[in-house]
Amino acid sequence: MSTTGIEHLLQAVSNLIWGIPLIVLLVGTGFWITFRIKGLQFTKLGHALYLGLIKRKEDGDEPGDITHFQALMTALSATVGTGNIAGVATAISAGGPGALFWMWITGLVGMATKYAEAVLAVKYRETDAMGNMSGGPMYYISRGLKLPWLGMLFAIFASIAAFGIGNMVQSNSVADAVQASFHIPYYMTGLILMIATGLVIIGGIKTIGRVTGVLVPVMIVFYVAGALVIILLEINRIPAAIALIVREAFTPTAATGGFLGSTVMLTIRMGVARGVFSNESGLGSAPIAAAAAQTRHPVTQALVSMTQTFIDTIIICTMTGLVLILTGKWNTGLTGAELTSVAFQSGLPGEWGNLIVTVGLVLFAYSTILGWSYYGEKSIEYILGERAIRPYRLLFVIFVGVGAIVKLELVWTIADIFNGLMAFPNLVGLLGLTPVIVKITKDYFSRDDNLV
Repeated sequence: MSTTGIEHLLQAVSNLIWGIPLIVLLVGTGFWITFRIKGLQFTKLGHALYLGLIKRKEDGDEPGDITHFQALMTALSATVGTGNIAGVATAISAGGPGALFWMWITGLVGMATKYAEAVLAVKYRETDAMGNMSGGPMYYISRGLKLPWLGMLFAIFASIAAFGIGNMVQSNSVADAVQASFHIPYYMTGLILMIATGLVIIGGIKTIGRVTGVLVPVMIVFYVAGALVIILLEINRIPAAIALIVREAFTPTAATGGFLGSTVMLTIRMGVARGVFSNESGLGSAPIAAAAAQTRHPVTQALVSMTQTFIDTIIICTMTGLVLILTGKWNTGLTGAELTSVAFQSGLPGEWGNLIVTVGLVLFAYSTILGWSYYGEKSIEYILGERAIRPYRLLFVIFVGVGAIVKLELVWTIADIFNGLMAFPNLVGLLGLTPVIVKITKDYFSRDDNLV
């Protein structure tokens, strides 16, 4: 079979996996868990933000490797990435402004999914031979559902996805961005990324947690501040923009300008698919980081974990979407990071717009590499044991460099496939263990001392 034939075959597989059934299953699981936990992601959001961003850690010496805040930042490092810059632009350019509304819906129900994942991750976590916490879907599927083969399948999918979506495609995005903006050669970017990655991941989750605890807040504030300047300059147009988003969620625009026109189904599909791609709720990656948190009760970390989806989708993706709509660049015919860059350049004077998008893309992608290095490491450890950790870290660093200098059309597609495949065993675990989630949640909120 020719290379073109392989590409078409893999793309067909990717389209099949990321089709309507998976999207319905992901969002449907979020709605079901929302119902079972009585909308907890709305009623307890303020308390959850307090735990994660203000209190940040437990008062006592609880079991775990990193603080609540560091676990949240590690998970955010993996999800706040190219999806927030390029993914939002792709969704709106193809599905119209209404796609942002469906991203919001995905984020709101995805908070419940993320909460459930973290509850189970902490409930069924184990201490490995080196004294570190290990948890995630492979553990709660194996120990909770008593389906070790399905847990192993998740670990295999996640370990492969780590080298794609969490490694090579990220370093390639960084190399493209800095070459276009600063004319730095691809190999030089690859070398710098290899060194920067190796210096962090060699120390394991504790070093990753410390680095992301500093890097992630800085990069989010940097990007959001740039977007807020544009939004404030166009503040009088915000009511009209919100009305446009809501209206076109159900009655998409006819073809105008560079925009090809959309159907309601396309608008929903683009918004939901890109929302899930951005926040990863239901895919099973984030609970691997949640399992490492120092926490006295599974719900405490779960509340912190659900704020990850809120920050990623409801805040950052909204910032990008509003910039695209308020500047009027969403229907120019461009897409991806290029569209976001043009919108920021239109809204800010001089080179500030391009600089914010380029630096944001670099920091977002690098942080994703760090977060996913841990997800892949724990998956490999589950499959092969602790002896495989050091070789894995070395191989991961090498692939960061490879990703920066090679063309990745096939890798992108393969990464999408395995990223999607992770969802199926994880959703089986969430649905099968929903009674456990509900029981643990009731236990936590029945005690007044947990609400401080």
